Amino acid sequence: MILVAGTFRLPPESLAAGREALLRVIAATRAEPGCIDYAYAEDLAEPGLIRVSETWSSREALAVHFDTPHMRRWRTEREVLGMRDRDMTAYTVGEGETL
Repeated sequence: MILVAGTFRLPPESLAAGREALLRVIAATRAEPGCIDYAYAEDLAEPGLIRVSETWSSREALAVHFDTPHMRRWRTEREVLGMRDRDMTAYTVGEGETL
């Protein structure tokens, strides 16, 4: 299993349009084979800071995700929206346990 965690920032004036675009990305991504979970959340203490959390069945599923039409569109949209400070990390996870 692959966990992806990270953050990025959108300027306050881009948040409304950003939310619309992010909702499209979330819906399309959650329907992809191999996507276990996919979420964005705005930090309540820092407006414009978006936290990213993804869970994938495999690195192959994640690789396919990057080349989907909705992700190609999102790469263009995020530039227009002024995304900055993008910091994402993928982790390979073995068998886990419930805490």
